[in-house]
Amino acid sequence: MIRWLVIGIGDIARRRVIPAILAEPRSRLQALVTRDPQKASAYPGAEVFTNLEVALQTTPIDAVYIASPVALHAPQTIAALHAGKHVLCEKPTALNLSAAQSMLDAARAHQRLFAVAYYRRLFPKLLHARQLIADGAIGQPLLAEANCHEWRSSDAPDGARSWLFNPAMSGGGPLFDTACHRIDAMNFLFGEPTRATGLLSNAVHHTPVEDSATVLIQYPPGIHATVDVRWNSHIDRDQFRVIGTEGEINLDPLSGPILRVGNREESLPTHANLHYPCIENFVSAILDGTPLACPGEQALWTDRVLETVLYANQSRT
Repeated sequence: MIRWLVIGIGDIARRRVIPAILAEPRSRLQALVTRDPQKASAYPGAEVFTNLEVALQTTPIDAVYIASPVALHAPQTIAALHAGKHVLCEKPTALNLSAAQSMLDAARAHQRLFAVAYYRRLFPKLLHARQLIADGAIGQPLLAEANCHEWRSSDAPDGARSWLFNPAMSGGGPLFDTACHRIDAMNFLFGEPTRATGLLSNAVHHTPVEDSATVLIQYPPGIHATVDVRWNSHIDRDQFRVIGTEGEINLDPLSGPILRVGNREESLPTHANLHYPCIENFVSAILDGTPLACPGEQALWTDRVLETVLYANQSRT
């Protein structure tokens, strides 16, 4: 039985992470860390703490899920690893590559598992797409394209996730929040990137973080990938396709069940709770030695791309 500590009771934790832990048969929600203990009233069986160090020292825990803002990922992960706990962290890994590397170093030093919750790696259709590419279904892959567009404003009436507009807490706008998932999906398909660059803009919203980001990545042997993410479009898009010398794989929308190859269409739905396979995989890794869906080493590939894009844009200003 894996005893979990969850740090943060925000939207993702309430809707996905905690329900996944409660549903996973080899897991128990042991404790919660939150600034507002009232949020924990929905989980009467869990111990509640406002201080992470106290929680780590006083209650039996095997694994920690970090569901706090990005700025807290590194210090909280390192504290948990130092305490001998396995850590599954929300995306992206950290505010910068140096902090992300320190998390990986701590995991290695303490010989504990460290993974990042890039749950799309466990989408049945993304797994199938990777196999199709390996089998040569579209010939040699040449180009991958992803677009994720939505309207998100800092003056949202409910103030939901307002910390995303504070770069000191979030690291950036859609580049950190939504592009990271698409970049990781491409890493999952093609491996470690060899080059990256990109553009950041505030075309509509003049906020401290960008409202649009376009990333260009190269993978061996010469595969190009583009990721365009926006918080300034009233037309929602969630597009993802891979083009090869002999055809293409279309995954539009990426979060939906449909995969198209040529004239064939397959329905490969996700789990009803997108985080459940991620929790299940992490528990299996601890108990059975199952390979992690996204080990820390691979998560850092995305952090390297994010930092490269940020640096390229800072050097232009």
